[in-house]
Amino acid sequence: MTDTIPPDRLGTEPAVQSSTAPAAWWEDFIDIFYAPSQVFERRERSGFGIPMLVVTILIVLIAFANSGVMQPIMDAEFARASAVQMRNNPQLTAEMMEKGRGIGEGIAKYGAVVFVPVGIFLTGLVLWLCGKVFDAKQTLAAAITVSAFAFVPRVLERVLSGVQGLILDPSTLNGRFKLSLGVGRFLDPDTASPVLVALLGRVDVFTIWVTVLLVIGLSVTGRIPRSRAAIAGVLVWIAGALPQLMGALRS
Repeated sequence: MTDTIPPDRLGTEPAVQSSTAPAAWWEDFIDIFYAPSQVFERRERSGFGIPMLVVTILIVLIAFANSGVMQPIMDAEFARASAVQMRNNPQLTAEMMEKGRGIGEGIAKYGAVVFVPVGIFLTGLVLWLCGKVFDAKQTLAAAITVSAFAFVPRVLERVLSGVQGLILDPSTLNGRFKLSLGVGRFLDPDTASPVLVALLGRVDVFTIWVTVLLVIGLSVTGRIPRSRAAIAGVLVWIAGALPQLMGALRS
């Protein structure tokens, strides 16, 4: 006697259920350090809200924690900025500048709440525009998502800056690049050209790291070769230098 195969089973194979569960959001913030392509692939259409929020919160919290060790740098930057403004506008006095000091320090301490998400959005916008030059299929939302994840190393940068600020001689912290891991660290902002400081200040480990992540993200979500994405990444790096260069030219 032969077994009868039910009609609905003829010519079919048993369905195999995937045992791989979707990655949790918190895993993305670990994977971005060693498997960024996978992060960009799985989060291309997931929206940028969560990574933008997480990065912003972490940087704001670290800014609060670092506010004390960053004081020598803020003092030096304020002194240079005051000297430039008083030279360009003789009507300004040291007393008038000092009254505005509290506002400047408040912006430096609390401004990350606004500046970080705005920076992520603008970086994503520039990445999207540069990608269009190379026929990238990336959407604006995907570009901002890539930008948000590319900013994750900035969190580590803030942590390392705080550690350095605790162990270094405060008298040597006379500029914002003195805690950077790059060329700007070795320039004296009191004697070097402001334009040179602004330009070379972007030649540092974390800025290059962020740029590399932007390149990888553009290649993955824009579906273009890595070589073309790299050229777009250079354009993004240059665009990021422009605000600082313009400020340096006015000083």
